[in-house]
Amino acid sequence: MATKADRIKARLPRGLTDRAPDDLRAAERMMAEIRKVYELYGFEPVETPLIEYTDALGKFLPDQDRPNEGVFSFQDDDEQWLSLRYDLTAPLARFVAENFESIPKPYRSYRAGWVFRNEKPGPGRFRQFMQFDADTVGAPSVSADAEMCMMMADVMEALGIKRGDYVIRVNNRKVLDGVLDAIGLDGDENAGQRLNVLRAIDKLDKFGVEGVRELLGKGRLDESGDFTKGAGLNEAAIKQVLDFTSAGGTSGGETIANLQSVIAGNEKGTEGVAELATIEALCSAAGYEGRVKIDPSVVRGLEYYTGPVFEAELTFDVTNEKGESVVFGSVGGGGRYDGLVSRFRGEPVPATGISIGVSRLMTALKNLGKLDTSDNIGPVVILVMDRDTTSLGRYQAMVSNLRQAGIRAEMYLGGSGMKPQMKYADRRGAPCVVIQGSQERDNGEVQIKDLIEGARLAAEIEDNVTWRESRPAQITVKEIDLVAEVRKILEAQAEDRANASKTV
Repeated sequence: MATKADRIKARLPRGLTDRAPDDLRAAERMMAEIRKVYELYGFEPVETPLIEYTDALGKFLPDQDRPNEGVFSFQDDDEQWLSLRYDLTAPLARFVAENFESIPKPYRSYRAGWVFRNEKPGPGRFRQFMQFDADTVGAPSVSADAEMCMMMADVMEALGIKRGDYVIRVNNRKVLDGVLDAIGLDGDENAGQRLNVLRAIDKLDKFGVEGVRELLGKGRLDESGDFTKGAGLNEAAIKQVLDFTSAGGTSGGETIANLQSVIAGNEKGTEGVAELATIEALCSAAGYEGRVKIDPSVVRGLEYYTGPVFEAELTFDVTNEKGESVVFGSVGGGGRYDGLVSRFRGEPVPATGISIGVSRLMTALKNLGKLDTSDNIGPVVILVMDRDTTSLGRYQAMVSNLRQAGIRAEMYLGGSGMKPQMKYADRRGAPCVVIQGSQERDNGEVQIKDLIEGARLAAEIEDNVTWRESRPAQITVKEIDLVAEVRKILEAQAEDRANASKTV
């Protein structure tokens, strides 16, 4: 046996998390609802690997000897740099380029998977998290962007998030690029500074106007003493950027008019405003007015977006880790990225897509009481009272009969006595346990203990009359009737859960 000094300390790496059964099942159900919406719109599934060649992941990655800023990278035995994928979009661009001649175009696909960020972890900020994306590649029309916005709205409602609790906010990078050109940040030599401006604007909902003003200038010192270097703009340029982000009006038409004023005389910006006007018109015609909103403060952080950008924001308040009431915020977004596939093919390939943050959306649904955990019940547990071969054979037969009837079941496989076995069943969330000692075996019977009803009776019923009139928490039945009686108990429990959910 290893000494205490030799033992390895069990510890979870920073920025990562373990996932419990309830969360896994709830996530699967949530993703099934998202998948239904994607399928309804005609999208098809595809899967790409977790690892890509680093140079395939996009121009937003830094150009240095070891490209590990923002990504986890390593060298293969042929000295090629590989990276864990940063998102699901860049790998899709590689897949489309590699299979360009064989896939239908426009190519409409969806995929879910883990992505990895080599960044400083913090509250709600993980190094590994799951995204659920949908993309259309090969559609140059802004109609494809409008469709993405409408589909995101439909996803929110399919998950039970009611209108008024969410909004799909839309902007256009061409409009912002027009502003950046006007303040002298055009050209490849200013790519890094442009990205810093985008990241600063992206923090508007978190730090407010003054915080963003600092990030656009020399930088910002947060409460912990950490300093974030700013974009280094002068006061006139900062004012022009903030004027753009505050151009939102009370209606889409008013916002578009404000943007036209801000961007007057800039060809690229004017083109972007026209695209926003088209998205506004299409969404309104389809009945999404108020659900999809033009908002100049939306800036997706990645450099590869080239046109419309969108964000799904939840507008209800939650309490943060400091005890403050704050708006929940973004649970997903996306935009047009016409340059990603083109990097591989040397020809224009238009593309647009959305990405849903699965873990963050689950947190939102928990806050709203919309996360479905209704059928997260454990298996029926057959207790082991006697351990001779004949008795174990009978217990195993019971388990087999329950499983063949489609009922989750297990025989206790530990070495403990009855009391620890009952504690085990309780920890497993078992709906009931089956008990057969020597006396029950001689009589061809079993006892079935309803753990859910037993707990309810113990907690709620105080007088003997109510106890006698309630559903029995433990019954003795013929062994041959085990499956039928267990099914009755499970059906009664399911009815109780359904009735309880109606009263909430």
